[in-house]
Amino acid sequence: MDKGRWLRGLGSSVKFTVLAFLHIYVLLNTGCALISGKPARHEILPMYSAASPAFKHSVDSLLDPPFIGGNSITTLQDGDQIFPAMLSAIQSAHRSINFESYVFWEGHVAREFVAALAERARAGVKVNVMLDALGTHKMGIENLNHLREAGVDVFKYHTILWLDPRRYNYRTHRKLLIVDGKVAFIGGVGIADEWAGNGEGVEKYHDTQYEVRGPVVAQLQGTFVTLWLRSKGDLLYGPDYFPPLTTNGTYQAQTVSSSTWDGNLDFLYRLAIASAQKTLRIENAYFLPDKLIRTELVAAAKRGVKVEIIVPGELIDSKLMRMASKKHYPELLKAGIKIYEYQMAMLHVKLMIVDDAFVSVGSGNFDNRSTRLNAEANLNVLDTNFAAEQTALFEKDKARSRETKLHDHKGFHLLQHIVNLALPAL
Repeated sequence: MDKGRWLRGLGSSVKFTVLAFLHIYVLLNTGCALISGKPARHEILPMYSAASPAFKHSVDSLLDPPFIGGNSITTLQDGDQIFPAMLSAIQSAHRSINFESYVFWEGHVAREFVAALAERARAGVKVNVMLDALGTHKMGIENLNHLREAGVDVFKYHTILWLDPRRYNYRTHRKLLIVDGKVAFIGGVGIADEWAGNGEGVEKYHDTQYEVRGPVVAQLQGTFVTLWLRSKGDLLYGPDYFPPLTTNGTYQAQTVSSSTWDGNLDFLYRLAIASAQKTLRIENAYFLPDKLIRTELVAAAKRGVKVEIIVPGELIDSKLMRMASKKHYPELLKAGIKIYEYQMAMLHVKLMIVDDAFVSVGSGNFDNRSTRLNAEANLNVLDTNFAAEQTALFEKDKARSRETKLHDHKGFHLLQHIVNLALPAL
């Protein structure tokens, strides 16, 4: 392993350890699990299929805003497809650009985005950029200065320079780009050289991003604007940000905005799992479901649902996260759930497909950070054709994965035992 990769791995482990201590701090200072003021969580019982009108009605009623029709969604895979599409959209901007990211690291890709955003700002376009202070700490002061000197309004979300460390524990993990209020991008991609290329290689990330047009873009814009207002106190409104939107396709879609003060992603995942009657496919970069979600996954398998999960293999940027995740494999495997470990690169996809009809994509992982702490954004789609397209991608990644078996987890490892003791509540 080269020195640079070793240092990045060490940095990821340090960050994970710091956040683990922050979890403990919050636990000790609030008297409840992870988040103070959060109500008790209970298992959601299965009532109907995710393919049924009743499911749509429930999601419309319980998660705001509701599904809206008339959207087109283009699936983009890996940097070769994702970055040219995003840069082209930025370069086409006439009125506004809103950009939010957890990862923005110095390198060729970052400099391309900085140059494109700066050029539009100098041309008079309103450019607002929200960067997570932890995730973008490697972006480089020159890139930051270049943006600000060009007139880009850059906000660093939750810097460490704050008296209450609990605040630093709450991150924005979203990856959003909205141009002129008419076209949006959502998914898991980071602005870094590690995402460049075709998604194959030891130090590369395999990921998916979605280009969205149609009425649901206003919901994605609202997701950005709400956190910007809450963080900066500035309201972004008017036709520069919310122009009239017309039908652009056939998909019914909905934006789910989740954060530390609402927990919408946690509810969405559990409702979707409870609504699976035939198939449940999950592909996720950081798969560390808590006890309640594991209970619901096992219950789905026991009622006859075919449950398949693709997770990262040895190529992962957090070995500690992988060990913590593997702690729970035997419980899931014994229930008949299939688990596959991706072999071609660091898997960073966030995808859930339920009953070949409902799809959720975006930034949300299957861990407590995403479901109960971070600001996240997912796009839900109710359409069998879109579900079939995503299923084909899922099957392609499954073919590049190794199925893990129960006997793979029989051995005793001291480090695994330490992880088990350190994470008893997950």
